[in-house]
Amino acid sequence: MRKPKGDGEMTSSTPEPAPEGIGPAGRRLWDAISREYELEEHELVLLRQAVRVADTCTDLQAMLDRDGLLLRDRIHPASVELRQQRLLLGRLIVALRVPLGDTGDEEDAPRTQYRGLRGPYAPRGLHAVDGDRA
Repeated sequence: MRKPKGDGEMTSSTPEPAPEGIGPAGRRLWDAISREYELEEHELVLLRQAVRVADTCTDLQAMLDRDGLLLRDRIHPASVELRQQRLLLGRLIVALRVPLGDTGDEEDAPRTQYRGLRGPYAPRGLHAVDGDRA
């Protein structure tokens, strides 16, 4: 599980280096999360994907800024892809369960994001099975 760094515990692990070839948006996301938290391997996998998606969003936005929203009287394909990449980035961030920050609670513990599966990813038609019935 992810723990905030600097809570009085000595950490023997060295910070994980950022993936090679990431852009400024990915670097900012990597630094913001890796500076604050110790990540386990499965969380590092999610973060590596998230920084690449953040860079993709930046590139797609630059295409839209350059070409405009319409391309040959149709919606720019980059607009559609940008929307999909932003959804993916949001899901990756939620999967990382990054705390939301100061919630005003007296315990001074940050609240963690958690959302169940929704939309096409939510299981449907599942019902509890009573094992006592024959």
